[in-house]
Amino acid sequence: MTVEPLLADSQAKLRAALELVFASDAGYAPFAPGRIYSPQDREPYDALSDRFLRAFESSLKFFRTWERDREANVSETFRDLLLRMEKIGLISDLATWITLRDLGNRVVAAREQHEDLSDGARFGDERDEPDVAAAPWALL
Repeated sequence: MTVEPLLADSQAKLRAALELVFASDAGYAPFAPGRIYSPQDREPYDALSDRFLRAFESSLKFFRTWERDREANVSETFRDLLLRMEKIGLISDLATWITLRDLGNRVVAAREQHEDLSDGARFGDERDEPDVAAAPWALL
């Protein structure tokens, strides 16, 4: 079996994941750290974080599939993979993708510890975190 059908499938999954992220981002209201949220009130934030994580993982799967299809050697590290994707133009900025990975890790850690996202790991914060809508998803 060739990798081309896998690559097309991976790209389709990535497009679907991104559509969901952008749909959640379109209705995003900033998180208020001092407010007590009911489970229903937290749903949009949970959906956005889930969709962000899924889109990021789909991006990495797409990159790995592309690499297996087009390159003789596969990258051994996450950084090497991103450097290759930057070199060929599939991503625009390595540093942003490292930040996106770190943001995803913080979201997962916060969820695992049942913490809210008031420490700056929320989307749309004033800090140097990337805005989901401005993330470098231009590869599609």
